[in-house]
Amino acid sequence: KTEFFYPRDWRAFTVAQFVDEVDAYIRWYNETRIKMSLGGRSPIEYRKSLGLMP
Repeated sequence: KTEFFYPRDWRAFTVAQFVDEVDAYIRWYNETRIKMSLGGRSPIEYRKSLGLMP
């Protein structure tokens, strides 16, 4: 997502640090961020409520 990548100056990061930052952002985006279109739930909470995840 552009809001994660472009506002930062990545030159001071090593490749490993960059990968860690991207991984953390993807996990947050897919698992814990709150979306109003999902009833104020995270994507994981929403999928569990539909019975799509254990």
